[in-house]
Amino acid sequence: MSTDPAAAAPDTGAAADFVPAGVSEMGIDDALQLAVRLHQQERYDGARTLYLRILAAVPDHADALGLLGMLEHQLGRSDDGLALIRAAIDRVPGFAGFHINLGNVLVETHRLDEALAAYQRAAELAPGSADTHSNIGAVYRALGRFDEAQASYEHAIALDGRHIRAWNNLGLLHDARGRLEDAMRAYLTAIDLVPESNMSAYLLGMTFYKLGQIQKAAEVFRQWMLRDPTDPVPAHLYTACSGQAMPERASDAYIEAAFDSFAASFEQVLNEKLHYRAPQLACDLLAAHLPAPARALDVLDAGCGTGLCGPLVAPWARRLVGVDLSAGMLAKARQKGVYGELCKAELTAFLQGAPAGWDAIVCADTLCYFGDLSTVMQAAAAALRPGGTMVFTVEALADDRAGAPALLPHGRYAHGRAHLDHVLAAAGLDTLGARREVLRNEAGAPVNGWLMAVRRPAAAP
Repeated sequence: MSTDPAAAAPDTGAAADFVPAGVSEMGIDDALQLAVRLHQQERYDGARTLYLRILAAVPDHADALGLLGMLEHQLGRSDDGLALIRAAIDRVPGFAGFHINLGNVLVETHRLDEALAAYQRAAELAPGSADTHSNIGAVYRALGRFDEAQASYEHAIALDGRHIRAWNNLGLLHDARGRLEDAMRAYLTAIDLVPESNMSAYLLGMTFYKLGQIQKAAEVFRQWMLRDPTDPVPAHLYTACSGQAMPERASDAYIEAAFDSFAASFEQVLNEKLHYRAPQLACDLLAAHLPAPARALDVLDAGCGTGLCGPLVAPWARRLVGVDLSAGMLAKARQKGVYGELCKAELTAFLQGAPAGWDAIVCADTLCYFGDLSTVMQAAAAALRPGGTMVFTVEALADDRAGAPALLPHGRYAHGRAHLDHVLAAAGLDTLGARREVLRNEAGAPVNGWLMAVRRPAAAP
């Protein structure tokens, strides 16, 4: 049975052109194979049409029910998707793959207790699956049940000693428990098993950074660069750790590569629940400077990522648009089901292309990939309508008198208040509020940032 049409490279072609008028001419099996292929190519309209035609011909077709359920979730209709996957389970209750897909959707909708039950049922049906036990461990970790998480990861490794994701997950668990030396050993084991594992290299480098061993982190990224000189991720991180000439901002190639890989990570979804406060803080501050929610404003989620801000600002929006450089992140944002439009674009260029287009802009955890904020703030000021409001976060330098931003070893930029005040004044934006906040925890320590609300002055009467 087909259970997981993993996304391939996006294709914007008209999928419907490839869908036959009926399924009888090609047979149910051929129609399902074509539907899965369209689904993998992100030709969602065509895939959905075929799944529905298969179900019209064979209403109890379990594969079509389950796959349509996954597609509905990807399109932001998660409740419909869950109902379809459960219908597939009702028809073939002994197939572990349906329970795994049910668990995956429940994880992505943050229903972790239900996800745990789904994965546990899958493990009962297919006890030899290291993947399933690794997933169970990841849910236990997100629930704070660390001993059970470790037992699950170790079970997965006992089943498959070369299971890289389980080794990386075990390292992430040790990190969450403050056991950085143990985390380092887990990542080193993963790299010994699969030297070309980019995720293991990234995690190992970040662990050396958290241990304060910056030169070792730089060496990990240097070796990664030698192995894959075209990959922009180690190049950026090596620059950040080595203290070489600081680029003006993280390159488009780095942002796309780094966040496309994170978007596909099961662990990233779970980590969204772990002490990550920037989206909630930004949206709460924006709400404090807007009228009562009446779905009357044009709102931009600038650097929307997986869409964590979208549901929080949707009550104010008659039009809600998200923009991000990462196609993988935009695919996750689509699942939130709240955006009228999602655009793949570089933020400054997008803002420059929409003068006076927005009543409100929220920008959480995005400007930390910019150094000097002058250009992007001027673009944001021009993109706001007169009287429009923007809320954003940046990571904070310890010295707020610093006039220049700094690229830190973790690959993000930090800014001082002096730089913020200078670029906001130069852009003609009035500061409505500014306060230091903890944006997230990293290596058990708080990451401090600035939470800022600004406004474009209203037009003169």
